Amino acid sequence: MTTRKRRHIDVCLDERVAYSGVTTGLERYRLPYNALTQTSLAHVDLSARFLGVGLRAPILIGAMTGGAELSGTINRNLAAAAQRLGLGMMLGSQRIMLDSALGEEAASSFTVRDLAPDVLLIGNIGLAQLTVAAIDDISNALKRVGADALAVHTNPLQEAVQHNGDGDFSGSVDRLREVAAALEYPVLLKEVGHGIGKSAVTELIGSSGDVPVAAIDVAGAGGTSWSRVEQLVRYGEVRYPDLADWGIPTARAIVEVREALPTIPLVASGGVRTGMDAAKALALGADVVAIARPLLAAAIESTEAVADWLQRFIDELRICLHGAGAADLLALRHVGVTPIP
Repeated sequence: MTTRKRRHIDVCLDERVAYSGVTTGLERYRLPYNALTQTSLAHVDLSARFLGVGLRAPILIGAMTGGAELSGTINRNLAAAAQRLGLGMMLGSQRIMLDSALGEEAASSFTVRDLAPDVLLIGNIGLAQLTVAAIDDISNALKRVGADALAVHTNPLQEAVQHNGDGDFSGSVDRLREVAAALEYPVLLKEVGHGIGKSAVTELIGSSGDVPVAAIDVAGAGGTSWSRVEQLVRYGEVRYPDLADWGIPTARAIVEVREALPTIPLVASGGVRTGMDAAKALALGADVVAIARPLLAAAIESTEAVADWLQRFIDELRICLHGAGAADLLALRHVGVTPIP
């Protein structure tokens, strides 16, 4: 598993892993420009609250890695930058920490709380590995890293393409419901980059009519395709190009989930690359955005490189609100976006 984690990093750095025929759909919307804005750029308020924790800007560093030696460097640089800028951070999959033989050794690559004592820190486990029997192990893994919440990633396409991946997702919604009720942590459901949309929400709610999770990250198509990544890791080539470009575009996923669940806290990720992308996603209905792969090379370099990239992103987002006449995120939601004919 450690070797595969390192291969993921190498492929994401060196290969073309983005969707080739699918975009986020954010380019199909325009953020209205207001030439008579009554805002002050310096006083635009980007602060947000997510899963009970305050953020200085509505941004999470998305789930990226863990378990390999280089993962520790990446995660610690990401965490230090999150602390400096007042952002949240989601760890990569902690599945390896549930392995009795590897868990303690792997834990060091996820241990960042000393560098980020104040950030919203979200742990991570796969839906395919989620069982009632594993609750104590999951809880211990979260306590070990000082997490505030748990992200459960659902990734049937990635697992189907992955060598020896978990292909059985039957009963997973029922297990999610049981585990979320039993854990002492809020649970966020997320995809890995192929999108959560209306059909998934229908499955999630089921016949009970209630939502078993505290938040959803749509993780839509248009950014990194993990079906493409896994094919490159497994075969050294993209053997199934149609599968590499399969998913629900990020913008559509935001709209579908927000329409079905008007009040649930919502993360927009999947190809969010600029402050303008973020502004559009927030105006469409997301509460925060998450960014992962654009930070990978910077995270290998230094905390400063990560912070510099994120600060430019934040600065652009602030200008977008100012230019749209929105003094804060609530006002941006009221401004909304305009579909491009």
